[in-house]
Amino acid sequence: MSDSASYFRPEVLSKISRLELRARRVVEGFVSGMHESPYKGFSVEFADYRQYVPGDDVRHLDWRAYAKTDRLLLKEYEVETNLRAHLLVDCSHSMAYPEHGGTDRMTKWDYAATLAASLAHMLVGQQDGVGLTLFDHDIRRQLPNSTSRASLTGLVQSLEDATPDRETDVKVLFHHLAEQMPRRGLVILISDLLTDFDDIVNGLQRFQFSQHEIMVMHILDHDELEFPFTDQTLFEGMEASDQQVQTDPQTLRESYLEAMKSFVSRVRASCLDHSIDYVLLSTDDPLDVALTSFLANRMHRLRSRA
Repeated sequence: MSDSASYFRPEVLSKISRLELRARRVVEGFVSGMHESPYKGFSVEFADYRQYVPGDDVRHLDWRAYAKTDRLLLKEYEVETNLRAHLLVDCSHSMAYPEHGGTDRMTKWDYAATLAASLAHMLVGQQDGVGLTLFDHDIRRQLPNSTSRASLTGLVQSLEDATPDRETDVKVLFHHLAEQMPRRGLVILISDLLTDFDDIVNGLQRFQFSQHEIMVMHILDHDELEFPFTDQTLFEGMEASDQQVQTDPQTLRESYLEAMKSFVSRVRASCLDHSIDYVLLSTDDPLDVALTSFLANRMHRLRSRA
């Protein structure tokens, strides 16, 4: 495995303490591994040629086409520059799982923060704007949309400084946020969605009412998806400390996995029904899976407008 590819692996990333370095390694490795990928340069996509007329920007002349046809042809693009992306990152207590994961394991929060910082690096590198909102039952931190690398430093630092330690409640929160984002953009929700999902869908629809495009990046831990427990285990509610159950996990495994499958299916179906892009990510998934999903969905949106 190449050095760049190794940085996609969560167990490698977990050993890099600084989020800025982690995100930069991910993005540099991802970009260097793209080569001639169809996802390269996702902000501007070639569409067609047209005849050059005096006054056109000569930088877009295709000199290779001129050599073949003896005609001055101008490249036209499907342009999606100055995108305004809004990262909504869940920093509620459930995102801290596993709280005692050890040095070779990322919590959901570590994974989500690294993903958010990596996306911000990619977008600013494409001269697109990025804003950040950290939330639980309230807005913990909010940074305005910006294309500058100086603001990127503040965005990453805000993620670095956040501590997931409170309950989630988005019933009113998303409606309030939508009112603060009047200009059309791309809203990227990064969350485990472990709250009332009807509240989330209603909130996302409020963003759609303001003509925002939506992408949901659903982050769950490997334990939550696979339920690998075998010994007698004490289960505690991370956002409801009074909820505790000590039991033999084998008696719960089948019903738990069925409930989790139903939950994920419902989330995916609800997003599909409301034309919301959705991707499920395990904290075991390499970060390039998340970045590729983002770019693939973005390319699909661009092409659907053509």
